[in-house]
Amino acid sequence: MEWKKLLSTKVLGETAKDFYPDGRSSFQKDFDRIVFCSSFRRLQDKTQVFPLPESDYVHTRLTHSLEVSCVGRSLGNLVGEDLIKRHPELKENYSKFSFGEIVAAACLAHDIGNPPFGHSGEDAISEYFLNGKGKELQEQLDERKWSDLVKFEGNAQGFRIVTKLQNPSIKGGLRLTCASLSAFTKYPKESFIPADLQVKGKEKFYKKFGFFQSEKDLFLEIAEETGLQKKYEDKNVIWCTRHPLSFLMEAADDICYRIMDLEDGYRLSLLSFKDTEELMMPFVGKDSLRSYDDREEKDKIGYLRAKSINGLIKEIASVFLDNEQTILDGNFDKDLISIIPSNNYLETIYALSKEEIYSYVNVVEREAAGFEVLGGLLDAFISAVNEQAEGKLSHRNKNLLKLFPNRFQLAEQDLYSRLLNITDFVSSMTDSFAVSLFRKIKGISLPGR
Repeated sequence: MEWKKLLSTKVLGETAKDFYPDGRSSFQKDFDRIVFCSSFRRLQDKTQVFPLPESDYVHTRLTHSLEVSCVGRSLGNLVGEDLIKRHPELKENYSKFSFGEIVAAACLAHDIGNPPFGHSGEDAISEYFLNGKGKELQEQLDERKWSDLVKFEGNAQGFRIVTKLQNPSIKGGLRLTCASLSAFTKYPKESFIPADLQVKGKEKFYKKFGFFQSEKDLFLEIAEETGLQKKYEDKNVIWCTRHPLSFLMEAADDICYRIMDLEDGYRLSLLSFKDTEELMMPFVGKDSLRSYDDREEKDKIGYLRAKSINGLIKEIASVFLDNEQTILDGNFDKDLISIIPSNNYLETIYALSKEEIYSYVNVVEREAAGFEVLGGLLDAFISAVNEQAEGKLSHRNKNLLKLFPNRFQLAEQDLYSRLLNITDFVSSMTDSFAVSLFRKIKGISLPGR
């Protein structure tokens, strides 16, 4: 892969580049378009770890995405400074900030496709088709389209949102640059890879995917424009290497959720100050702390968090630069965070988080409820939309369809497209709206009560 192609400013959906100088680079425009889109705004009421948190301090998907974007920008700028020196031919059109702007935009959108109730929301949608009533539809779809549903993936939904669902009447959706879209696609593959083509030892790679069959052609356009290498291709399977900057997006996410979830655990009194301090201190070193002893406990944890993230950014940038050529050759298949010197400390934090934070009874209870809520919504709307397509709507489903946005009511579409429209609607919901709508259609609560 070559940086000149990887940094493509071509906007998806545009046949010719119209230049309107307004003081922003093409990649800054990507960032701004994501900030102002409705799907990004809904992240303010979507679960990060603690569903529907009672505390106003803990993270939602929105605050998490903003923080990941800040870390990603720092990583991109730091790496870009060296890359511009290594590749002087880039200086004419790019600066070190170009790298930071691409990573920041990709990070900002990295969770935009996540459904309500955190990662359990993805599992709830998959479970409905895998073992719930949705399983009855399996024989009507080919194996690739069915795989999209039973492996429902927030990353693929995010790609669908930014390339199609936002501004659906315009080709290219949000009309982001191919560089940012390519860096955003953390898993550049489709959901279905035949078992005989899967490489042993790469099981983790096959669990997630970056685009549905409905957006496959769009991804191919982006991959070709940015020069991603094709690892394997036949009439059914396309497997490209990642955009190098997607490794930085992934690392920024890894840094934030491990360090910030730890701080959230402390803020919710799931972890003591002493335990939290001990877990963060190895990233910092007490000798480098200023005015630490004069701070209150909460401020101490916030200070350690900032210092920890700063140190991890430097470590990630260093290992990326050390492995640049391997990454460009398409032969790097590790998480950057797994090879930094501080990874052992991060693994200790993650193990404790799984035991003390992610298994917190409030988290488990709300995630379990999410299965009922999302499964119930899917069942109700799939029944109504399919009845409409068959021309035999019951009175109940006539009323139910009035709650279904008009832009999704395209009865003439094929079954796969109708099902995607419904998962679009359900996955776009905020936690609060999903619970409220579920209670209303089930008669648990009535409007105005």
